[in-house]
Amino acid sequence: MAPTADERLLRALYAEHGGPLLGYVLRLTDGDRQQAEDIVQETLLRAWRHPGALVGRPVRPWLFTVARNLAVDAHRSRRSRPPETGEAALAALPAGDDIDRALESWTVAEALADLSAEHRAVLIETYYRGRSVAEAAAVLGIPAGTVKSRTYYALRALKLALEERGLAP
Repeated sequence: MAPTADERLLRALYAEHGGPLLGYVLRLTDGDRQQAEDIVQETLLRAWRHPGALVGRPVRPWLFTVARNLAVDAHRSRRSRPPETGEAALAALPAGDDIDRALESWTVAEALADLSAEHRAVLIETYYRGRSVAEAAAVLGIPAGTVKSRTYYALRALKLALEERGLAP
C-alpha cells in the first residue's frame, strides 16, 4: 500500500528536520533522550495535525518553537508534581503489612480461650512458654503422661476450633 500524502509529509519533515530538532531538544531536556524523543514525536504530530501552520512560512523555526514550548510545558509539569523517588524509597518502607498476622494471632487467642482450662494450660506451658513435658508437669502439678495426653487432645481441639474460624486447612 502506497503511503498517503500525510505520511509522506511527516516522513519528509522527519527526514529533513528530525536530527537537528532532536539535538535541540536534547539540550533543552539536559540530555534526557527518552523525553527528547517524546517531544520530537509530539512536535511532528502537531505539524501533521496542523498542516496549514506550515504553509507560507519557514518550517524549521515553527518546529523548533513548538518543541521549545513542549519542553517548557514538560519542565513546568515536572516541577508542579512531587519528585519521583525510585526504588530506594521503597526499601525504606516497612517490609509487609502485619495486619493479617495480627488478625490471625487474635483468632488463635480466641480459639485458645474456647478450650477447656486444662487443655489451655498445657498448650500455654508447652508451646508458648517452651517448657518440656517434665517441666510443664512440674509447673502444673500433674504427671508427665497426663501432660502428653492433654497436649494431644488439646491440639486436636485447637485444630477443630481454628477450622471453624477458617484458619486451619
